[in-house]
Parts: sequence; C-alpha cells; structure tokens
Amino acid sequence: MMEAWQVTVNGEPIDAMGIAVLETPVPAPGEVLLRTRAVALNFPDVLLARGEYQVRPELPFTPGIELCADVVALGEGVTNVSVGERVVATHIGVMAEYVVVPARVVFSAPSALSDAEASALMIGYQTGYFGLHRRANLQPGETLLVHAAAGGVGTAAVQLGKAAGATVIGVVGSDAKRQVALDAGADLVINRRDEDFVTMVNDFTQGRGADVIYDPVGGETFQRSTKCIAFEGRIIVVGFAGGEIQSARANHALVKNYGILGLHWGLYEKKAPHLIAEAHEELTRLANSGVIRPLISEVVDFEQAADAVQRLADGTTVGRIAVRVSDPEVVATL
Repeated sequence: MMEAWQVTVNGEPIDAMGIAVLETPVPAPGEVLLRTRAVALNFPDVLLARGEYQVRPELPFTPGIELCADVVALGEGVTNVSVGERVVATHIGVMAEYVVVPARVVFSAPSALSDAEASALMIGYQTGYFGLHRRANLQPGETLLVHAAAGGVGTAAVQLGKAAGATVIGVVGSDAKRQVALDAGADLVINRRDEDFVTMVNDFTQGRGADVIYDPVGGETFQRSTKCIAFEGRIIVVGFAGGEIQSARANHALVKNYGILGLHWGLYEKKAPHLIAEAHEELTRLANSGVIRPLISEVVDFEQAADAVQRLADGTTVGRIAVRVSDPEVVATL
C-alpha cells in the first residue's frame, strides 16, 4: 500500500485535495514503476484541482505532473531505463509515493541537480526551450522580454535566454520577485505594479522594442506587449495564468509586422516525441555544465502539498516549490 494525494471534488486546491491510502500500482507492458523522490509544482496542478485544465481526469484522481524518482520495476519491453536509475518524468498523477508512467516519458536525471531541482527540469525548461528556439528562433544579441519572470516557467525562460546570448528583460509583480528574476540572470527587471513595462522596454531598446516576448500571462499583458514588440518580432503565447486568454488583433500584427506563435508543449509528446528527447539531452548538458539550474525557492513535506498548491494558486510564490516525497537513503535500499 502507499499514500497518494487525491482530488476528490473540483475546487480550490486546499479544499479539493486530500491524502488517501491506495494499492501500489504494477507496471504493464511499456510502463515503468517509480518510487517518487520529489514532485515539482506547476500551475496546471491548480487548474487540475479546479477542473479547468485541458485534460480533466475522472474524479477522484491523483494530481502532480512532474517528478524526480527512482526506477523500481519495468514492464515488459521497456529498455530505455534501468532499475535503480534516478530519472525525471512528466505525467498526470505523480503526487504519490509510487507511480506508474509510460516509459516514453521517462529520462535520466542530470547528475548535477538535486532531487528537487531535477523534478523541476522537464516542463518549464522544455517549454522554454521549444518556445525560444524551435518556435521563435531566438538569436544571440536579440532582446527577450519574459513576463512572470520570477515564476517557474519565467525563470527557466530567463536562464535559457541568457544561455542563448540574448539580452533579457524580466517583468515581475513585486520588489521581492525582482531579485528572483535578477538571480535567474535578467539584465533588467521591471515591477509591473509601479513601472510601465511598455515604456521601459522601448526606452531600454532605444525604441526598437523586444525581438521576442515570452507570455505565460495573457489578457492585458498580451495586449500591452504588442506596443513594445520589435519589427519582425515574435510573441510566444505560452499560457494565460492571469485568467484571461490572449485575444490577438490580426490587423495590428499585419501593420507592425510581428508574429504570434502558440506553444503547446504537450503536443510534442504526441506528434514529435523524438524532439522531446533531443531537448532533454541539450537541457541535461546545460544543467551539468552549470548554465541552467531550476530555482527552487522552497521544499515542503508531502503532507504540506495541498497548502503549497494553494499558495501557487494565490500567486504568492516565487521560483519553484518542490514536494519532498521520500528519503533518498530509503529509496537506495529498495
């Protein structure tokens, strides 16, 4: 038997989530049984609890979508990982002591990262990598504007932008978050609550505007970003954490000659999984060389997971929160 968090009703995470005792799963052919070390929290965990995510599992279900774990058993036909290997993976339902996931979503964890850091490597950094490189073709010397630059997705984009040789501007919501974005490597950080990011971006770039804008916020943030986008600039639509979906004006994009690029990272698993493997190989190289490192602001115990997801929902977190699920020394004895 094992403990797992479950969403039993849709609502705010603190009300929707509870710990249950379930049978330990067994891997089927093509699957891997993992003992979880750490789970990184993501905004989709909030949406899953509320029943607002694009995927709506049948109640009750286990939340959590990103983890670092040890392989404890292989289903028939699995050859890409080995028992005892420390790995990272993405799959809905990982906030549990043991989880079964498809072998295709499991990758070796970078040796340079702690369990908490490794748990946060996949979604944010893969999203940033595909957005900046595959979709926007970010070039050395260009200017990158990152909204929500102190969050998990934002800090990943800042680090990847600097690694690509770009000048990075971060937009945050408080002075406390300003330092997080600076620590991630941003060259300029703007507090949107008391500074006008449109004016400051245009001034900083001498009127040119940002070549690439990374937008996980949506709503008014997207609309105002169109006022500081460069000629032949690219706006990457990553999400709408602000609660309002982006609404694009095609005539404005035509007149100002900029592009709007959607990014749904999950589609790559279905349509081009080899690209995820290639991106993970490059991200592992960057992590092991010290160029990128997930900014874990807090590690909470398993019993505190619902409270941590609620704080993520309330917008009071910075960097990434990881949930400690099992003791590595205990895992090593299995």
